[in-house]
Amino acid sequence: MKIAVIGGTGLIGSQVVRMLNDAGHEAVPHSPSTGLDLISGDGLAEALEGADTVVNLANSPTFDEASPAFFQTSMDNMLAAAAAAGTGHAVILSIVGVDRVDLDYYRAKTLQEDVLEAGPVPYSIVRSTQFFEFLDAVMSWTSDEHEVRLPATKVQPIASAEIAQAVAEVAGGAPLQGTRNVAGPEVFTLDELGRITLAAKGDRRPVVVDGTAGMFAAVEGDVLIAGDDAVIAKTTYREWLAR
Repeated sequence: MKIAVIGGTGLIGSQVVRMLNDAGHEAVPHSPSTGLDLISGDGLAEALEGADTVVNLANSPTFDEASPAFFQTSMDNMLAAAAAAGTGHAVILSIVGVDRVDLDYYRAKTLQEDVLEAGPVPYSIVRSTQFFEFLDAVMSWTSDEHEVRLPATKVQPIASAEIAQAVAEVAGGAPLQGTRNVAGPEVFTLDELGRITLAAKGDRRPVVVDGTAGMFAAVEGDVLIAGDDAVIAKTTYREWLAR
């Protein structure tokens, strides 16, 4: 199949493109660097010409109240272009528990799912738990030279390569007309993950549990933990750190 991968030069997208091409598909990456603008629509018709499937991995430039407008406009433009091109399958990457978290960005991603489900193109949604690669950014939000402050939010992180594999498998198949959940093999609290990460790097700063620290402080309970229907990846966090 010919598969257009929007956001195909990023962390997940570049791996998805490689995996799809390795599987015998013709996967083509598209991004602002290739001339695609999802908000204006410039380049969309060209990107989707002849595409059997479109994978949209483009992300909002912010996590704040501006993010819903990004996903509304970008999805409207993409679905209109896909319908006009006769593209038969649209795939997006979302977040496990996205519809149960009261944060601007999570509401925006829920909106993205809703727009896709209501749109004119057969669809698939892949929901993932948090990336291993994202933890450094999470810690940087509430760290200084003396300590790292993190909430005790429960997470079930996964390697980006295994997220990319899940997206590639869905993109290479028939539309799910539904959602596939993928998650890592272990559940941690964020403060526990922080301690494991700092120890692996030889960083002696203490991790202090702070229920107000960072974006994930607003998340309570097990809402970010995958259910029994999830595909569970194999790579553990310590294995990933040791690579």
